[in-house]
Amino acid sequence: MLYISTRGQTRPHTFSEAVEVGLAPDGGLFLPEKLPSIAEKLPSWSGLSYAQLAAEFFTLFAPEIPREEWHTLTAQAYSRFDSPDVAPLRKITDKTYVLELWHGPTLAFKDFALQLLGLLYKRQVQLKGKKLAVLGATSGDTGSAAIHGCMGQEGIQIFILYPNGRVAPLQERQMACTGADNVFAIPVPGTFDDAQRVVKECFGDVDFVRAVNLSAVNSINIARVLAQCVYYIWAWLRLPEEARATVEFVVPTGNFGNVMAGWLTQQMGMPCGSFRVATNQNDILHRFFSTGEYRQGEVQPSHAPSMDIQAASNFERYLYYLMGQDQERVRQVMVRMKAGERVTLPRSQGSFRSTRMDDDTIPKVIAQMWQDWQYVIDPHTACAFTDMAPDRVSVVLSTASPAKFPEVVTEATGHEPTHPSLEALKSSALVTHPMDATAEAVKAFLREHATA
Repeated sequence: MLYISTRGQTRPHTFSEAVEVGLAPDGGLFLPEKLPSIAEKLPSWSGLSYAQLAAEFFTLFAPEIPREEWHTLTAQAYSRFDSPDVAPLRKITDKTYVLELWHGPTLAFKDFALQLLGLLYKRQVQLKGKKLAVLGATSGDTGSAAIHGCMGQEGIQIFILYPNGRVAPLQERQMACTGADNVFAIPVPGTFDDAQRVVKECFGDVDFVRAVNLSAVNSINIARVLAQCVYYIWAWLRLPEEARATVEFVVPTGNFGNVMAGWLTQQMGMPCGSFRVATNQNDILHRFFSTGEYRQGEVQPSHAPSMDIQAASNFERYLYYLMGQDQERVRQVMVRMKAGERVTLPRSQGSFRSTRMDDDTIPKVIAQMWQDWQYVIDPHTACAFTDMAPDRVSVVLSTASPAKFPEVVTEATGHEPTHPSLEALKSSALVTHPMDATAEAVKAFLREHATA
């Protein structure tokens, strides 16, 4: 299987090549040339462990890596999760389930992809015998998960940009208190969108990418999206059979990568009902699915900081399918979006709907879930609990542990959520490398440190 760019001006890549470069050289995002069918495989996958399911899924996308090696990689990737199910599906009511995706090392759903991606990077370094510089931007959870997937790995250095003062304090500590020599936490002024713009500009300099052997760790990396497909299949296989065909997956998202993964599993033949895009007050995706208009606005800081985004970088992958896989049209639209233009697109049919939750409502929802079910949720997961479908089962993707956001959760429930790994960070010294939000500053820093 080969991978093509959404913009059509890059040669097809193998899986390993696409993972290593992350962002396509033409600025587009990689997708499989053709999606495989999984419909006939679902019955035989029902008895597998999570790691076994992930291995079998990835053998469809990376035939150059032997099946046995995939089983070794996934077994190692998911060995550090604190639940035997890895992604436990918790029943709240007959119509509502919660898929807990925060049992990994950094207590967020990003661990599912980034524990595996760190091992794939390590494999590339061993095969090629040259160092790899990993660069990413984060609104909170991606950075810490990426760092914990790569820290201490020989031959890999990881550089994570994040908006200074706009991530939760414990999220910053997970990035800046590791003590690992190969980790560089880089606060920059502005918003996540500013950090992400700098990362994309760095990858746009082909000579620089080659000079430092640069790879992207954000959800622009195809391995991340594919790894997230697995937990949709896992959850679907654990639902009552009568609920599977109509189930609605409710996905808190700002960057569109998490819900894109679910939609791809549906396109591969997993028969489910629909997907609800649950946004916070930074509602660019809700506005698109409600009106067909995609227009960036100003980022508003919120209780759910990982969703404080107005440029959903993974939306381009969906745009590719929405435009009938016409790469020239994708290029044209992306130029207009980058310029900040208001873009009207074909309305999505069938699979998607969306909701929005403002900051005043988030604590109320957390409090109500605690009062009604004695179940504690984080502010991002709270954004999902509105406008629940009355006629079908809903599976809410719980994206982070409430312990990562103690202030708002304590205020809402009267109980402070804690986790031993986070408590240990509170007395650690922050090690950060602040700089301007410019590609020139970041490239100079990487040239100095990535080749050291």
